[in-house]
Amino acid sequence: MRQGCTGRFSQPPAPVLLLLIALTVLLSTAPVIGWRPWPYLKSNATDLQLGDNKKFEGSSEFVHLKYHMGPVLTANITVHTIWYGTWQPAQKKIIREFINSISAAGSKRPSVAGWWKTVQLYTDQTGANISRTVRLGAEKNDRFYSHGKTLTRLSIQSVIKSAVTARTRPLPISPQNGLYLLLTSDDVYVQDFCRQVCGFHYFTFPSIVGYTLPYAWIGNSAKLCPGVCAYPFAVPDYMTGLKPLKSPNGDVGVEGMISVIAHEIAELASNPLVNAWYAGQDPSFPVEIADLCEGIYGTGGGGSYTGQLLDDHDGATYNMNGIRRKFLVQWVWSHILNYCTGPNALDQ
Repeated sequence: MRQGCTGRFSQPPAPVLLLLIALTVLLSTAPVIGWRPWPYLKSNATDLQLGDNKKFEGSSEFVHLKYHMGPVLTANITVHTIWYGTWQPAQKKIIREFINSISAAGSKRPSVAGWWKTVQLYTDQTGANISRTVRLGAEKNDRFYSHGKTLTRLSIQSVIKSAVTARTRPLPISPQNGLYLLLTSDDVYVQDFCRQVCGFHYFTFPSIVGYTLPYAWIGNSAKLCPGVCAYPFAVPDYMTGLKPLKSPNGDVGVEGMISVIAHEIAELASNPLVNAWYAGQDPSFPVEIADLCEGIYGTGGGGSYTGQLLDDHDGATYNMNGIRRKFLVQWVWSHILNYCTGPNALDQ
């Protein structure tokens, strides 16, 4: 039943009633999908419920984000990066600057640091906020594809294990404030990549890695599915007549990764062990603070419309400033305002 409907209805005939019951059972039964945590492209619940509501940035009437008493990352956050596959120095520079921009308070507005302020508003059960500080930590290069060019979700954890147990320059073990970012190059396929996900986050299993470490995987879609994971800098083939936007840093695949990295870091900070901030009753399929704002980059965004964005002098499109570069980053949900917001919002 759609929320907000009122009025009385006469009792339908028995055959019709049986048909309605059968349809209800079929429509309400979701398939059980094993190993599908936080798919980047899953349905946005607010899109389904809002209908023709004009406030596409979200609605306080339909979103019930709750705190489930688990930890959030209140200590200074260190992002340890694994570069899996073949990466160009210029590509690494773009991603490093984005991560460094999260805590760069002096950046020109609207800024990546301003975007992070919404994430900072989330607290743990003691009232402590998510840390303002996010910094780059150690890096590990896996340029020889140690686990092959096709990875499963479980083998991703094996890649992380190799990085933290390497004989030379292993990544530090930081369960309390470390995030582990596994970035795969454009010639690596990961389970469900392009079909259901462009990235996801979870935590490692002690039985595989030896520790419980919050991590995220994000893939470079440049060769496999830029129209899916690098939109709007690339468009799907079926969207005929729609031209891609010009990316601000000249690398469509990496540009698409930036927003997914932001998405996953925000959710790792607010729900690192899957028991903190999320909507829905099922912790195995939660709707988190970035999921609620999927595809929204500016005021009025929703559906296939990104929202109002900014144009650079060279025609590139962006919505936030970093330290020196510009980026296009999706918004996140504010539980204070009860809608999606970002530093480039017209009401800021």
